This record gives sequence, C-alpha cells and structure tokens, in this order.
Amino acid sequence: MSEEVKASSPKQPLLDQYVKIIKEQVGEEAIKDAFINEPNDHMPVLVINKDKWYDVAKLLKDHPEMRFDYLMNLAGVDYEKYMEVAYHFYSYSRNEFLGVKVQTERDGGTVPTVMDIWATADWHEREAYDLLGIGFTGRQISRILLPDDWVGHPLRKDYKPFDEEV
Repeated sequence: MSEEVKASSPKQPLLDQYVKIIKEQVGEEAIKDAFINEPNDHMPVLVINKDKWYDVAKLLKDHPEMRFDYLMNLAGVDYEKYMEVAYHFYSYSRNEFLGVKVQTERDGGTVPTVMDIWATADWHEREAYDLLGIGFTGRQISRILLPDDWVGHPLRKDYKPFDEEV
C-alpha cells in the first residue's frame, strides 16, 4: 500500500510571498504563524504578533504585491485562555483573499486599531468591544449594540448575566 503525498496548496506561493515581505519590512517577530485554510478555498492566513499588527496592517494595504484594500469583516473570538481578533481582507486589484489573526489577553486585552487604515473597521471594532470586551488602542471606543449602562460583555464564555431572570 503506498502512502499518498498531499499536494501543496495552489496558494502556498502567495503565503510564502506575504511572509517574506512582512519579515523583510516589519521584522521576523511580526509573524507568529502562517498557514493555508484549505476548507476556505485555500485562503492564506497569517497570525500576527499584536505589537507589530499596526505596521503589518499598513503594509498589507500599501505594499504593491499585496494591496488588501478592503476589510471584509473583523470578528472577536473567545478561546477561554485568550481572545483573538480575526480579520478577512480582499484585494480588488489582485482578486485575492487573506485571513489575519491577532491574539490578545483575556482580561483587559487590546489590539491596535486599524480604523485609520480601513474605515470599515470602526463598527466591527466597536462590536468586538461591546460583545467581548476586546479593546482597541489608538481610538475612542463605545458600545454599538448594547446600552451604555450594560454590565459586562455577553458573548464572553465567562459572562454572567446581571439579571438572572433574563
């Protein structure tokens, strides 16, 4: 019985190119991990060190070999031991998608805002703050869905409702 060798992803050269550019321009420590999300049409995904996220974000938008000009969405994720912000980008000029993940601490964790790079980040960042308590440095942030006097962040796994009857 012969073992099947898994074919390399058709998007692997793109991922390698992104990693190379980021390491050259921002530094080796900028990238924590990089992989291909095969079930999602082989989308390249980068896990970025949060201290380098803002510099990487500027590069993703401005570098001629990347040009990710559209932030499709941003979502906060509670992994119990840490929080994560997941970004999905699209490049209109190159017709390519990219996923980026930035991890932060559970309690009081923050990630640099990218609202001045992609204006669409505004409401997405507010939603991640409102529902999960993830802060975004470099901007004023306020709730977007819940009243200002709401206690806690209801999508956190450790959330305890203030009113048990609800």
